[in-house]
Amino acid sequence: MTVAYMRWSGISNGRLLTLAADQGFDVLITNDRGLEYEQDQGSLPVGVIILMIPSNTMSSIRPLYPQLQAVLQTIRRGNLVKVSASEVE
Repeated sequence: MTVAYMRWSGISNGRLLTLAADQGFDVLITNDRGLEYEQDQGSLPVGVIILMIPSNTMSSIRPLYPQLQAVLQTIRRGNLVKVSASEVE
């Protein structure tokens, strides 16, 4: 699901994370690099994966599929993981 599909566009990160958890989502995938500095990582209501990509396009995201799939197998609520084409941080 996307934020736009859920009609959550314009909702701030803190509220968005809570809303996602309340709706049963386990993980939020984003390319918002500022999120880790704006939120208390110890109290994240869902797992957060930050994609280290130049743009939010499928051509930028597609090379990350293998790393993304691996992270999705292990991430838990409250975890924040950065995924880039060369490594998982």
